[in-house]
Amino acid sequence: MKSIFGVARCARSCTALALMTALSGPALGGDDAQREMRSLDEQVQEVKSEVLSIATELDQLEERLLYPSNTQVAVFVALAEGEAFRLDSLQVSIDGEAVARHVYSFKELEALKKGGVQRIYTGNVAAGAHRIEVSVAGISASGSDFAASQSFDFDKGAPPELLEITLASGGAEIRLGES
Repeated sequence: MKSIFGVARCARSCTALALMTALSGPALGGDDAQREMRSLDEQVQEVKSEVLSIATELDQLEERLLYPSNTQVAVFVALAEGEAFRLDSLQVSIDGEAVARHVYSFKELEALKKGGVQRIYTGNVAAGAHRIEVSVAGISASGSDFAASQSFDFDKGAPPELLEITLASGGAEIRLGES
């Protein structure tokens, strides 16, 4: 994200510089000045478009460099259809190391209840056998607090590994799906 903000700042600077250049030039007639300003505006828009395109390409390259496909693991969270419990927090550990923890807001929980899926973790693991542990805490539909934890084994091959954690039965049942 840093690179996008830097690109946006650069685009604003380019716009300001172009406007100062246009305003400091020799005085032109009304129509000529308007045409020149439109032309300058079009050039600035083209530069902004190119800068945003470059920023997108850089972000994609950065992701490929940080998370090569042969070591990439992505973990997603979803609620089973019709679940009425309130999920407060979720923690994910891979091979005993905590890799993600999230405390859910009301809006995030509503999105999950409507069928949304959250990407909670993207990282690197070597090919081979691994263990993922999922811990959840929340409030059941009956209003009592609950906490549940479950471990799963998965094998990481050469392609990226996508794991989906599905919470069901009031949070007491945690299922892991692989693709």
